[in-house]
Amino acid sequence: MADYILSCESTADMTREYFERRDIPYVCFHYEIDGVTYTDDLFQSTTPDAFFTRLKNGAQAKTSQVGTGEYVAFWEPYLKEGKDILHLTLSSGISGTYNSACLAAETLADKYPERTIRVIDSLAASSGYGLLLDYMADHRDAGMSLEELAAWTEDHKLELNHWFFVSDLDCLKRGGRVSATSALIATALKICPVMNVDYQGKLIPREKIRTKKKAIVQLAKKCVEHAQNGSAYTGKCFISQSSCLEDAQEVARLIGEQVPALKDNIQIFSIGTVIGAHTGPGTVALFFMGDKRVD
Repeated sequence: MADYILSCESTADMTREYFERRDIPYVCFHYEIDGVTYTDDLFQSTTPDAFFTRLKNGAQAKTSQVGTGEYVAFWEPYLKEGKDILHLTLSSGISGTYNSACLAAETLADKYPERTIRVIDSLAASSGYGLLLDYMADHRDAGMSLEELAAWTEDHKLELNHWFFVSDLDCLKRGGRVSATSALIATALKICPVMNVDYQGKLIPREKIRTKKKAIVQLAKKCVEHAQNGSAYTGKCFISQSSCLEDAQEVARLIGEQVPALKDNIQIFSIGTVIGAHTGPGTVALFFMGDKRVD
């Protein structure tokens, strides 16, 4: 067993059972709907369908990151036990939580000078963030030290590919990520933007695809085009989706036809409340190890 804790945040969009099985403690973000604040508790107090139905019906959602004091309270019990900490945050390209975590680490370093707290910016989001954690947990369990695992993560995190499409632009419009005019035109023309995450961990529109059916096909193509060894890829592949499981399953089916090792080996998760508050319902996101992000 490792002599350090590998920890993360709820925005890795994995299940509570997954985190328990992999022994990865997590700290929760928060979200607000119509003026009421909730904890992003991995759908323990609501369900994906209930949450995304509220968004479909026009509910106003906001999110808030983990505060410095929350990180201190989260980590301190492990430090008292004599454990070091390696923490992976949500991408700094979409949240300020990395800075809050670093401030908390500095605060605790003064109180526990004999302990190590290492914070790494994942430059990833949703179950892509979760996929990077999954690889890290494998290496931890294989015996990597904290410093070895931190170095491996920094060396390989930009190889994690994110490709996704959004079929309902209303939440992106309300969040200011697309203009009202662009959202109106895209909706009228049935355009599903295909996006990815760049080397700075920011969401970048890449293609405008007419119709969701074509966007599903295009997402599957991205795996073949960009995965390590293309159709011979043998690594892991995760998909996350927001209240559109059938679309995610179709992406997985198409990938399985083109990448034999992934047939029936793709894990599908629900996009969580915090990420989902920004993407809205109807989003499918694909994650795998592939080309290093350079733009």
